[in-house]
Amino acid sequence: MKTVRDLAALREAVGGARREARRVGFIPTMGALHDGHLSLVRRAKSECGFVVVSIFVNPLQFAAGEDFDRYPRRLEVDAAVLESAGADLLYAPVPANFYPPGFSTSVDVADVSDGGEGAARPGHFRGVATVVAKLFLQVGPDAAYFGRKDLQQTAVIRRMVRDLDFPLRVVIAETVREADGLAMSSRNVYLSGEQRTRAAALSRALFHARDRAAAGQTDPRALEDETRRELEAAGLSVDYVEAIEAGSMARADRASPGIALAAAVRVGKTRLLDNVVLEERKTP
Repeated sequence: MKTVRDLAALREAVGGARREARRVGFIPTMGALHDGHLSLVRRAKSECGFVVVSIFVNPLQFAAGEDFDRYPRRLEVDAAVLESAGADLLYAPVPANFYPPGFSTSVDVADVSDGGEGAARPGHFRGVATVVAKLFLQVGPDAAYFGRKDLQQTAVIRRMVRDLDFPLRVVIAETVREADGLAMSSRNVYLSGEQRTRAAALSRALFHARDRAAAGQTDPRALEDETRRELEAAGLSVDYVEAIEAGSMARADRASPGIALAAAVRVGKTRLLDNVVLEERKTP
């Protein structure tokens, strides 16, 4: 696996793959990689001939007082695990070059970014859409891979790709979880042992809501309220619990196929996200 730090080297490497008629799969990350990221690499490798992974801690998606400065950075370790997973190219741009002096362009994706994380973290999805759009233009992939854990992020990116006619396929993979159900996240490293134990209540509460929906509870507000109470009883500070349509992020008026229950909680100073689809849509 090769590592490149600048755009010219990136385009030369991707161009070489193109000349060999290899499809390009792309996974944008902020590093601190875990098995969820690596599952995306392996899937991209199975579906595309050439896999690019970016590692860039994007300052535009962090608000003042968030964890930009302490976000885990371990490029050498990440490079080693990416190579073992089958990645072909690691793109780790230098921040000063990626956002040069005078950079003033942003991408806003309205509607799908309004609630949930968009309401809790104003400006966050503007930063996400801007960096992902820029990376798509730099890499030029055939397919880009994301995890379902960040459900609203996937909706924002899908809408951006649709609206701006990016010539690529967006692939959303299932959330990868620890043995106790906790969704894998780079921020899990912040948790103490006691916090890590409490954090597992997040997925348990969401799974319980999915079971209640399967047993006939179709009122999304009831599912939200019951889940919030369960999370608070477990000692978690709840930012929100929302039943939403997984594609549009619109608040659901009934628990039906395609509706997801999404939650954000705080365990100490660490903020964690998770979601479950209450009932998958049936495919013909």
